[in-house]
Amino acid sequence: MEYNCAEIVLAQKKYFATGRTKNVQYRKMLLKKLLKEVQKRENDICDALYADFKKPKFEAVMTETGIITSELRFTIRKLKSWAKAKRVFPSLLNFPSKDRIHSEPFGTTLIIAPWNYPYQLALSPLIGAVAAGNTVVLKPSELTPNTATVLEEIITEVFEKDHVTVVKGGVPVSQKLLAERWDYIFFTGSVHVGKIVAKAAAPNLTPVTLELGGKNPCIVDIHTDFELAAKRIVWGKFLNAGQTCIAPDYLIVQAQAKFDFTKALIEEIHKTFGENPQESPDFARIVSEKNFDRLASMIKEDEVLVGGSTDKDNLYIAPTVLDEPAFDSEAMKDEIFGPILPIQVYSSLEDISNIIERYEKPLALYVFSKDNKFANRMITSYSFGGGAINDTIMHFGNHRLPFGGVGESGMGAYHGKLSFDTFSHKKSVIKKANWLDIPVRYAPYKGKMKFLNFFLKYF
Repeated sequence: MEYNCAEIVLAQKKYFATGRTKNVQYRKMLLKKLLKEVQKRENDICDALYADFKKPKFEAVMTETGIITSELRFTIRKLKSWAKAKRVFPSLLNFPSKDRIHSEPFGTTLIIAPWNYPYQLALSPLIGAVAAGNTVVLKPSELTPNTATVLEEIITEVFEKDHVTVVKGGVPVSQKLLAERWDYIFFTGSVHVGKIVAKAAAPNLTPVTLELGGKNPCIVDIHTDFELAAKRIVWGKFLNAGQTCIAPDYLIVQAQAKFDFTKALIEEIHKTFGENPQESPDFARIVSEKNFDRLASMIKEDEVLVGGSTDKDNLYIAPTVLDEPAFDSEAMKDEIFGPILPIQVYSSLEDISNIIERYEKPLALYVFSKDNKFANRMITSYSFGGGAINDTIMHFGNHRLPFGGVGESGMGAYHGKLSFDTFSHKKSVIKKANWLDIPVRYAPYKGKMKFLNFFLKYF
């Protein structure tokens, strides 16, 4: 389908200019309508996710539909209070006045969603954008066409097309959209494409949120419960067949713990997916041949501790653990984004630093240890988007925590109220009373310096 992106943006700007989206009750009504529609279509969404890359229904509900339903309910419940102007304590220099912060929508927004969680990572920012009063053009991933179709059907059923619309297609469509002038752009995807988005936004000084990725370390100390750590790492790594931006990308295991922990890790993989994970109903597939080829090239037979088998016809790559691949190998160069988990070892804190600091700031960092001092040192020593002690991924599930990266893993954050704030301009307004006008600020200034210094020092 051919899209006239300029006409779409113009239509949305005209719709925004009517002021309808600034009505909080109107926004709330539409979010309730969206909630009703996504609940009705949950099975269709799960079927589409399975058709796109065999995502198990349990994972689809846990990581996609369930999160969106929860986020909609929370946003509907809190929207009125979020949108209300907030009074702040006025400055004595402005006495007498009333000072407030008003949340206003940016206007026309573009959301470019990824393929790995194509439903949740499309609708989650959209909820924030609509709640804040913006219009939205949603560009879902072309790599998950079945999910994109259901998304389009849901959006068409709930919203007027000049308020929220779905534009489908590949890279040429994204390029056309990025060539337009937006009031805000929200992108989730790779670091490489994130830089392209930022460059496209720069000429118009368009604000952006970039949710990217990184090579996420997972540190395993000898003072930990190996079986429990293995269970949580296997779950977090091989969820969605490893195609998760906050999945552990590689392990850094204390040298003395390597043998026992690796044994526990392999046992947990067999326990979770069986002796032949290809037959498991709980293991997804790689999204495309291009991604399959990239991942398959990382597997070197002499490094495989478990897994390693592939089936291109079914886009299947087994849950695989690699034993200390070289740092210049394909598995250790960049983010893996698949079911391949390299193990590296450390003997000292310096070893950990030397490994982590090879890479840009990651989106996530995990540490497993019963030694609180060690765990806290790892958390405070390195810059990363978010993470966990003695678990993986679960920080994503708390809407009270901001989700976002730092450095090359992204800029900006969202979730819960922060999604509303991300898509809102915070406008400062003071209302000055007329019954008193302190003259010290007006010229002539002679003899007033001591009063100015007093105010600046104490107020």
